[in-house]
Amino acid sequence: MRFLTLLALAAACVSADPIPESYRQNGWFVGAQAYTFKEFSFFEAIAKTKEAGGNVIELFPGQSVKPGSKEKTHHSMSAETMAEIKAELARQGVHAVNYGVVGAKTKEEVYAIMAFAKKMGLYAVCTEATEQVVHWESAAIEFDIKVAFHEHGTRITKDGTIDPKYKVWDPLYILGVVESRDARVGACADLGHWATSSLSPVWALKVLEGRVVSVHLKDKSDFGHKATVVVAGKGVCDIDGCLKELIRQKFDGHISVEHENDWKDSVPQVKHNIDFVKARAK
Repeated sequence: MRFLTLLALAAACVSADPIPESYRQNGWFVGAQAYTFKEFSFFEAIAKTKEAGGNVIELFPGQSVKPGSKEKTHHSMSAETMAEIKAELARQGVHAVNYGVVGAKTKEEVYAIMAFAKKMGLYAVCTEATEQVVHWESAAIEFDIKVAFHEHGTRITKDGTIDPKYKVWDPLYILGVVESRDARVGACADLGHWATSSLSPVWALKVLEGRVVSVHLKDKSDFGHKATVVVAGKGVCDIDGCLKELIRQKFDGHISVEHENDWKDSVPQVKHNIDFVKARAK
C-alpha cells in the first residue's frame, strides 16, 4: 500500500496542467510576450497578438490593463481586474499562459505570485529569482504550476568584464539550479538573450534538455550586446535549428514571441515570427 502511495505521489509530480489543446497551432502553442507591446495596454496587446496569428499570451508586471486605465498588470491585482482581463481574453479567443519576468525576495512573495497564477489559470510563471528556488519548488507542487527561470544577457561592469554576481545568463548555472528539483521547475529559454551572451541557442537548449518550460523567441543580428533584434531567420540564433531541437526534445510548453524592436508597429514582425514557427509543424 505504501509503495502504491509513493507511486501516486511521484505521478503527481510529473507536470502541471497542460495548456488546452484547442490553442495548439501546427503542433505549437505560440503567441506573444506582452512586453513586445509595452507601448500599449494589455487589452491592446491581446488584440495585436491575435492580429499576428497567435492565440496565447504571456503577461508581464506593470503594463496598463486597458487604454486610459491607471491599473497595471500585477500579481496584486484585484479580483475584479482579474475577472475583467479573463473576460477580454475569452472575448478575443486568446489564452493567458505565463506571467513574468517577475522578481521575488521572500517566500511570501513567491506564494503570492503563484496564487495569482493559479487564479488566472496560467501554465507557468517566469522569474530570475533563483535564490528562492526552494520556495518556488514547494509552491509549484502546491499550486501545480510550472516555474521557468529566465535569463537576460550577461551584465557588463564598468571595466568591461562580465559581472560574476549575475549568473542566470548561463544555461549550465540554470541546469544546476533545477536538475534536482521537481519536474515543474525548469527554464525559460530566451533564444535572443543567449546570443547576447555569445552563446549558441541550440547548444543552450541541449544543455537544458527536459527542463525547458517555455521559450522567448527573438532573433539577433549578431552575437554580443551591440546586436539588434531582427525577425526569425534573419539573424544568428538559428531559430530553425532551435525549433528542430525543441521538436527532438518533445517540448510541449509555449513559445512567446518577444520582438524587442519596432516598438510602435511590430505586428508584422511578430506575425513573421509566429508564421515561422507554425511553418515548422511538430
